[in-house]
Order: sequence, then structure tokens, then C-alpha cells
Amino acid sequence: MKVLLIKDVKSLGKAGEVKEVKPGYGQNFLIKKGFAKPATAEVLEQHAADEARKAQELKDEIAAFEEIAKKLEKAEIIITKKVGENGHLFGAITKDEVVKALKEQHGIEVDKKHITDKTAIKTVGEHDLDLKLGHGIHATLHVDVQGE
Repeated sequence: MKVLLIKDVKSLGKAGEVKEVKPGYGQNFLIKKGFAKPATAEVLEQHAADEARKAQELKDEIAAFEEIAKKLEKAEIIITKKVGENGHLFGAITKDEVVKALKEQHGIEVDKKHITDKTAIKTVGEHDLDLKLGHGIHATLHVDVQGE
């Protein structure tokens, strides 16, 4: 009996593979527990269509991230915050503030989790933030912090 694995099965194979198994094992365990489907023509066709759709979605997502990265390289955001007598800010510039300013000033939406810099911005001046958008795509955002 041929089955199409839906989930990874230890010692049998990975999801998406077609395997030849004994009828009892295929019917009573793999199919019944939801690990596999019978490898009929319709099931294989549907699986191929799903894989093609997933590949196209991944390609579109990568293209969108690359477009955002190009916009981010050109963008510079300005954030104003209160400054103490010594020139340091009252508090630090948070990732939320950066994301909000980016959306307001340039209309670019990114998730705050994409900002990878661990050091907090606590001084007035220009700073570069590294953004890791996903799928190995990085961008640098220029932030100009001005005091009030």
C-alpha cells in the first residue's frame, strides 16, 4: 500500500514523501492517526498543488521583505524626546517608538521583533538600527534623535 506522509514519522520518512508500507500498518496506524493519506491520484495532485502554492507564497513574502528593505535603507526617522542637563534622554528610545515613528513618517510597517539591536538609544544624535526582516534579509534604519 502506498501512502503520502502528512507528518514526519520516525523511522519511516518526512512529510510529503510517498512510501510503500504494509496494508495493516498504513490503514490501522498511519491513516487512522492522521500521519498519512492513501496515495491516490487526487491526493498526490492536491499535495503538488499545495506545495506549489506554498512556494509561491514564500516567493511573494521574500519579494515583499526585499521591497521593505530597500525602502528602509533610504528612510530616516526623526524622534524628539526630552533631554536632561547632561545631554542624555529621559528614558531610552524603545522599539515601539521606532516602529510608530516609522509608520507615521514613512508609512512602512514592521514588527518590533524585527529590530535586533540590544543596546538602548539613550543619547541625542544619529543612530543606525539593524532590522532582521526574515529569510536572511537585513536592513539598516537611520534614526535621528533630537532633544526638546
